Amino acid sequence: MSDPNLAELLGRIADALDRLAPPPPQVADFAAADAFVWQADPGRLTPVPSVNRVTLDLLQGIAGQRDLLLGNTRRFAAGLPANNALLWGARGMGKSSLVKAVHATVAAETDPAPVLIEIHREEIHSLPRLLAQARTTPRRLILFCDDLSFDLDDTHYKSLKAVLEGGIEGRPDTVVFYATSNRRHLIPREMIENERSTAISPHEAVEEKVSLSDRFGLWIGFHHCDQATYLAMVDGYAHHFGLGTDTDGLRTKALAWALARGARSGRVAWQFIQDLAGREGKTLPPAGEQP
Repeated sequence: MSDPNLAELLGRIADALDRLAPPPPQVADFAAADAFVWQADPGRLTPVPSVNRVTLDLLQGIAGQRDLLLGNTRRFAAGLPANNALLWGARGMGKSSLVKAVHATVAAETDPAPVLIEIHREEIHSLPRLLAQARTTPRRLILFCDDLSFDLDDTHYKSLKAVLEGGIEGRPDTVVFYATSNRRHLIPREMIENERSTAISPHEAVEEKVSLSDRFGLWIGFHHCDQATYLAMVDGYAHHFGLGTDTDGLRTKALAWALARGARSGRVAWQFIQDLAGREGKTLPPAGEQP
């Protein structure tokens, strides 16, 4: 085979290999926004120009939880040691709303602002790839997973444990992980009981599962609210949006709404406010969301 033919053949082989090779990993432009959503496929951070959230002062009945998370986030933004945080407990009490509101508050105080990155629960397995991009920027990053939990046959919790505290590289000092969950240990109770009843060493099997929560240095519990707290939430929303001038009538309607729902929570209060605004022919700002 002559040299020109050989060179042409080698060129075609090289082109074919280039087409088969995976594309180079994308590096995010962290200056593009203060919030992103992680997309595991194709491994890209999508900027979020306007985060769907409420302001911190609208979140009623969770002052203690607010102060804990706000203090931790302020220390993190200032370059001081901070913990991963697990916000767990009752549904509709403002766990995810608090994370986003705290981020907005701290971002307004800090230059450069910390970046909020949301990762969906189904894409937890891709956390190592996300951390690889996180290491390319000096900006401080808050990784946020809403409604984090694991099913009976889900083993991704093991990779999350390694990412949070283990592994050779470890978690970068510029990254913290915030998660919300209805479960304190992130896995179903029946999963724990099944391990306890079937394992040769029940105690060790259970410890393997529940130790995931131990990777979160800060546990913040949310509990069902009483009637006074629920009404304070309604009053706060109504005052902020200029709804329901008759306070007694407003509270009577709010209690009837909660009774019909069979629950009292920040989410129920917000849903009542949405209904009230519609009845009064008023619109709510597009940035408003249910807690």
